[in-house]
Amino acid sequence: MKKKIKKEFREISIVASIFLLLYFTGLHTEVAAFAQRVILTTGLITADTDSDPTTYEDVDYNFKLKNLNGEFTDLSEFKGKVVFINIWATWCPPCVAEMPNIQSLYDKIENDNIEFIMLSMDNSEEKAKKFIDKKGFTFPVFMAASKVPAMFRAPSIPTTFVISRKGKVVSKKVGMANYDKKKFKTFLEELANTE
Repeated sequence: MKKKIKKEFREISIVASIFLLLYFTGLHTEVAAFAQRVILTTGLITADTDSDPTTYEDVDYNFKLKNLNGEFTDLSEFKGKVVFINIWATWCPPCVAEMPNIQSLYDKIENDNIEFIMLSMDNSEEKAKKFIDKKGFTFPVFMAASKVPAMFRAPSIPTTFVISRKGKVVSKKVGMANYDKKKFKTFLEELANTE
């Protein structure tokens, strides 16, 4: 009986040590993101491209943004374009999990009427910049430079919005998704080609 208890205690200690090591090294986010990325590859979680036009909400363009180079812009500068806005943070495993497929989608988009805004909710601009540089992401990353309009405040992150050229929110996805799908790319391109 004592041998069994010792063995169980040793196993629990090993597992606890691994979790503590991951936590204190900051790798727990990466490990959780990897596991969630595996789930995304199954295709079970995809972006929403079917929405009801009667529920489209007008966009509040009164929102200032700051990119990671310290340059300010206003969301209103994107009026007349399709805007993909993804709200994320470096400490959020589902956010980190979906970022490679967002980067892949971003690389495939060749339409000047489609813009990407990756809106970091990190407290530190430097932390977001360090993360983006480490991962080699090239999509545009911004921080909020004014109060975030109520329509873009979500109960959890990641949350992704697609704004039409007419200034309507035509898609909102709370939670992670695989955006690097032909159907979603076509959805964006069709929105960009209609006025």
